[in-house]
Amino acid sequence: MTALSRPRYWTRPRLFALVSVIGVLALFIGANSHLVYVSFASKPDCVLQQNTEGAAIYRAAKPSC
Repeated sequence: MTALSRPRYWTRPRLFALVSVIGVLALFIGANSHLVYVSFASKPDCVLQQNTEGAAIYRAAKPSC
Protein backbone atom coordinates (compact mmCIF):
# COMPACT_ATOMS: atom_id res chain seq x y z
CA MET A 1 0.00 0.00 0.00
CA THR A 2 1.20 3.44 -0.81
CA ALA A 3 0.37 6.45 1.27
CA LEU A 4 -1.31 9.33 -0.48
CA SER A 5 0.97 12.34 -0.53
CA ARG A 6 -0.58 15.55 0.66
CA PRO A 7 0.25 18.68 -1.28
CA ARG A 8 2.52 21.11 0.53
CA TYR A 9 0.67 23.97 2.21
CA TRP A 10 3.48 26.56 2.21
CA THR A 11 4.17 26.85 -1.48
CA ARG A 12 6.28 29.61 -3.00
CA PRO A 13 3.31 31.86 -4.03
CA ARG A 14 1.75 31.57 -0.57
CA LEU A 15 5.02 32.43 1.12
CA PHE A 16 5.47 35.41 -1.18
CA ALA A 17 1.94 36.62 -0.41
CA LEU A 18 2.49 36.21 3.33
CA VAL A 19 5.80 38.08 3.27
CA SER A 20 4.23 40.84 1.14
CA VAL A 21 1.33 41.29 3.54
CA ILE A 22 3.67 41.40 6.54
CA GLY A 23 5.86 43.97 4.75
CA VAL A 24 2.94 46.23 3.88
CA LEU A 25 1.60 46.04 7.44
CA ALA A 26 5.05 46.85 8.87
CA LEU A 27 5.35 49.84 6.54
CA PHE A 28 1.87 51.08 7.48
CA ILE A 29 2.50 50.71 11.22
CA GLY A 30 5.92 52.33 10.92
CA ALA A 31 4.59 55.33 9.01
CA ASN A 32 1.76 55.89 11.46
CA SER A 33 4.05 55.57 14.48
CA HIS A 34 6.38 58.13 12.88
CA LEU A 35 3.47 60.55 12.43
CA VAL A 36 2.47 60.13 16.08
CA TYR A 37 6.08 60.68 17.20
CA VAL A 38 6.44 63.84 15.12
CA SER A 39 3.13 65.21 16.38
CA PHE A 40 4.25 64.83 20.00
CA ALA A 41 7.83 66.01 19.38
CA SER A 42 6.92 69.20 17.52
CA LYS A 43 6.14 72.47 19.25
CA PRO A 44 3.22 73.99 17.38
CA ASP A 45 2.87 76.99 19.69
CA CYS A 46 6.43 78.14 18.89
CA VAL A 47 6.22 79.79 15.46
CA LEU A 48 7.85 82.77 13.84
CA GLN A 49 5.41 85.46 12.79
CA GLN A 50 5.96 88.67 10.95
CA ASN A 51 4.90 91.96 12.47
CA THR A 52 2.36 93.86 10.40
CA GLU A 53 0.83 97.05 11.68
CA GLY A 54 -2.84 97.91 11.19
CA ALA A 55 -3.91 94.66 9.56
CA ALA A 56 -6.28 92.13 11.05
CA ILE A 57 -4.28 88.94 11.28
CA TYR A 58 -5.63 85.55 12.12
CA ARG A 59 -2.91 83.40 13.60
CA ALA A 60 -2.89 79.68 14.23
CA ALA A 61 -0.56 79.83 17.21
CA LYS A 62 0.62 82.41 19.72
CA PRO A 63 4.27 83.48 19.54
CA SER A 64 5.76 82.06 22.73
CA CYS A 65 9.39 81.52 21.68
